This record gives sequence, C-alpha cells and structure tokens, in this order.
Amino acid sequence: MRDCAASADDRPVEPFDPATNVPNHTYRSGDLTLAAHLERPPGSGLDLPGVVICHGFPAGEGGGANSPATFPELAARIAREMGWVVIVPAPRGMPGSEGSFSLDGWLEDIIAAADHLLVGQRVGSVWAAGFGTGGALAVCAAAADQRIGGAAVLAGPADFSGWAANPRRLLLHAREAGVIDEDSQPTDFDRWTAGLTGISAEHAAEALAPRPLLVVHGTDDDIVPPLDARAVAAAHGAGDLRMINRAGHHLRHDPRAIAILLGWLDRQRRLLGSA
Repeated sequence: MRDCAASADDRPVEPFDPATNVPNHTYRSGDLTLAAHLERPPGSGLDLPGVVICHGFPAGEGGGANSPATFPELAARIAREMGWVVIVPAPRGMPGSEGSFSLDGWLEDIIAAADHLLVGQRVGSVWAAGFGTGGALAVCAAAADQRIGGAAVLAGPADFSGWAANPRRLLLHAREAGVIDEDSQPTDFDRWTAGLTGISAEHAAEALAPRPLLVVHGTDDDIVPPLDARAVAAAHGAGDLRMINRAGHHLRHDPRAIAILLGWLDRQRRLLGSA
C-alpha cells in the first residue's frame, strides 16, 4: 500500500457553514492535496474514535458539486451527539481537490483519509462508512487496511462490472459530473479501466471478516439491486444485513438508514471499550 501518511494538524477546525458548503480541511493522498470536511467533538482530546464517511459518485451535470452537499451535516451530528472525529473526504476530481477521478484513486483517497485520522488527528481507532460507490469503497478500504476496525455500506454495489463493461460511457459521465476535466483523458486508459474490474465489495467483504460489516439497502432500490447487498453480506459470513422496506437508493436522506448507521457506530465504540 502506498504511504499516504499525513503530518499532524493541530489547527482548530472551523465549523461547517451550510450557507457556503466550503470544505474546512485538507489532507494528502500520495502526491495530491484533497479537500475534506472535518468535525471534532467540542472539547475533544486524543484517542477518540474516528470514522471516514464516503459519499457516492456524483450524478448528472455538476454532480461533483452536489454529491457531498449534506454530508457535513451528518458529520457534525456524529461528532456533536456521539463524540466521534469525522472526516468526509472529497476524493480526487471533486471540487476543491487535485487530480481526476479514477476508481482505484478514490480507494487510495479513502485509505489516506483513514490514515489522516489516525496520524494527523490522533484518533484511537477508525472505521469507514459510505453510500453508493462510497460504501463499496469503504468496504474495500477496510479490507485493504487492517487498522480500519470495520465498515458500513449503504446502497452500495457488490462490484463495478457495469462500469467495466462500458468504461468510455463512464468517462463521459465523469466529465459531465465534473470529476474529470472536459479536455483531459486518463494518461493510461487501460490502467484506468483495469481499476474498475479489480475492485469489488463482495470480494473485499470476505477479506474484511471477522471485523464487523454493516450492510444497509432499500428493498425498492432501482439503481443498485438489493441482491448486491445480500451478496456482500453473505461473502463476509457474519455481515449485519438490514433491508429497509420500500426505501430507494438515496439512503442518506432516509432517517431509518441513518438511525441504523448511528446505532451501529455506537455499538462499535461500546464493543471496543469492553474488549
């Protein structure tokens, strides 16, 4: 794994301003400087639990700017009500971050965000959670980095075979969303495409075990089939599978899904304290 360590940053973190939605933090992933939103509990010290919250792939024109818009609110809630340190990375290609989108690059950026919490923010333990594409990558990041205590995936795909089957269509979509510049082309398109086939939450879930896995999915998800959730949970062997009746794909806006995620995070902290 490439060294993604970041230097400690003891500067005070500015609170999220919903009027501007401007990221309040940066961190390093390899040679790139990436934007992020960081929340710490009031009066927090060292050795707190930390979590990386990963948003999904932006949809539609200008989606890069819209995809993570409500995640700082979720981060603030987890920090304020539960006492966690929370980072919401804006991976490469997203507004405020250097680089251009690639799936394996986003995976590196999530691992780097977890490393930044452990090294730069001095948390005592770290988990990963995400929605859609970000959820699948959260599982893959946890499987790749043993320091991540577990993962939660909400409405995430089991793999990216659909993207791999038509990478040029994905490239056009990424340009439309603003995560790849209109005039740029991946320097190695074959390598860019290979990243789509080599990343699978289903395969990663098996490697993640016995560390905990939460899988949340809507029964009426018309973007990622509910069967994907069952496949990921089954591959883990002991995944906590929660199917939400009549829920669609956008679980970030479903209070039932958020309640399940927060409850799971709380259990992870309590289990760690009793270990």
